[in-house]
Amino acid sequence: MNKEQIEAYFRGLQDRICAGIEAADGTGKFREDLWSRPEGGGGRTRLIEGGSILEKAGVNFSAVSGPLHPKMVTSLNVTEEVEFFATGVSIVMHPINAWVPIIHMNVRYFELSNGQSWFGGGIDLTPHIIIPEQAKWFHQQVKASCDGFGPDVYAKYKTWADDYFFNTHRNETRGIGGIFFDYLKEDKAKTFDFVKSVGESFVPIYSHLMKENASKAVSEQERNFQLLRRGRYVEFNLVHDRGTKFGLETNGRTESILMSLPPLAAWEYMYDASGYPEGQQTLDLLKKGIDWLA
Repeated sequence: MNKEQIEAYFRGLQDRICAGIEAADGTGKFREDLWSRPEGGGGRTRLIEGGSILEKAGVNFSAVSGPLHPKMVTSLNVTEEVEFFATGVSIVMHPINAWVPIIHMNVRYFELSNGQSWFGGGIDLTPHIIIPEQAKWFHQQVKASCDGFGPDVYAKYKTWADDYFFNTHRNETRGIGGIFFDYLKEDKAKTFDFVKSVGESFVPIYSHLMKENASKAVSEQERNFQLLRRGRYVEFNLVHDRGTKFGLETNGRTESILMSLPPLAAWEYMYDASGYPEGQQTLDLLKKGIDWLA
């Protein structure tokens, strides 16, 4: 397959995910912001604000090209002058109800004019309040999207996600993890099939979690804890997330990059969860290496 075929797939994936999430929300409709990049290419940013279940949800598609930015030249250790092409879909969803988790997914393809190309991406879940049975179910679904591509794929990329989605300054994971992968260069056709398997898993996974949790009653204590957990999500995205930092440093489209941030978040000095057992249980489970399938 060529880059035009990969771009066309990602463009269609955005359409399918938006349709599926609109159906799951019931009333929320994505509004589209078309944008172009002066150096080459552009994208479609789609956003729901004020849905029945989703307070803010973004599904971004982009296909951009042009000269390799100096920071990219350094990070990729490229010695010659090259052009790049990048395309993908990036998703973050922030629900209204504290019992519905935040979810993130990204699938992407990168190609250089010197012949190098690779895929990257992943999917991970950040419950405001962890429900162990749902954490297990989520990891079962993610593992199912990996199982057709090798017996160790899920385990390898789960460990990568635990290490990547980690707030080192808090010594805690962002959520319950999932999978993360990058710079996959071997067997392009098989890798593309794997990326498609991950991408197509999004709507079935998240629509189920929306349905399971959106009608649950939420106390003031639970809402306050949700805002604090959103604050930790913001911390990771602005302090540690490579994609966010890299996009802002290389003059990426700020509004699309910061689409991942929630509409409201909170920080409390020296927060003590001892008075909220479910919150303390959540904080106790924000660790690397948990076998959620056990």
